[in-house]
Amino acid sequence: MCWGLPHTDNNRTFFLRVYFTCMQEHTYTLLDAGNFQKLEQVGSFRMIRPAPQAAWRAELPAKEWEQVDATFTRFSGGKGRWDVRQKDMPAQWTIDVPVGTMVLKRSSFGHIGMFAEQMTYWKTLHNLTTHTVTQCGECRVLNLFAYTGGSTLACAAGGASIVHVDASKPTVAWARENAAASHLEDASIRWIVDDVQKFAAREVRRKSTYHGIILDPPSYGRGPQGQAWNIEENLPHLLQDLARLLDTEFSFIHLSAHSANFSALVLENCLRAYFPTSSGTFRTEEMLIPSQGTFPLPSGASSLFSRIPYGDQ
Repeated sequence: MCWGLPHTDNNRTFFLRVYFTCMQEHTYTLLDAGNFQKLEQVGSFRMIRPAPQAAWRAELPAKEWEQVDATFTRFSGGKGRWDVRQKDMPAQWTIDVPVGTMVLKRSSFGHIGMFAEQMTYWKTLHNLTTHTVTQCGECRVLNLFAYTGGSTLACAAGGASIVHVDASKPTVAWARENAAASHLEDASIRWIVDDVQKFAAREVRRKSTYHGIILDPPSYGRGPQGQAWNIEENLPHLLQDLARLLDTEFSFIHLSAHSANFSALVLENCLRAYFPTSSGTFRTEEMLIPSQGTFPLPSGASSLFSRIPYGDQ
């Protein structure tokens, strides 16, 4: 396995510390991107999926794009169709990630159960939780909109106690599969299927506190009972509640998003507006997936505030 080297473009340095696979099996590599698509090696399988942000031309020759095991085509409503050319390709398989093993599956929306742009942060979260456990004797982490649990695995591997919250019961079950695949089934993780806003409000009433908070809110969504989520309308109130859940010795908060109006600087401004950030450091950046054959692929925005150092710089 390899960690990506800094990529400099127009005097801007993007620290691409992602789990860069160097074409090893059982890992993830973005082989190329362009013409609004991305060519990926995902474990033993090569696939093409949409990448609306890849507005440039692809770099690899056409024959490389033709030698794929599966292609996903998205329809106008969001769902789409998988064209599986490798008939032996299983319905699910596993890959290694920086903090464990993840089970991947082909969904009707083209997702496979992990977002490669998040992998660069998992080692950081692992280091932050390890440092917090050393300093405080424990590290309680709240992971909201937690999806299939990459960040949960990172914090659990670092010794934290995590509350993993997502509105989708199948997704939480998938996250538990990932914990088991990573030999973390006995880690201190509470698996919660709930509306994030309602859960946070209850935690405020319970006077719960956390050393770390992670959230990756979608643009729009629905809770288990159909509760509506709109990032523009609901994020400010959620952040207000989360500010009341910080332990006096809190260590970090990580906010990421994939919404059009939420740039990295907007996310940092949100954290500065609602959280005590006078003492600590920000890592605020466009989330990127480094590519073996072409330019880094922008994939959302992130702002991570930490009150303690971490050793992956």
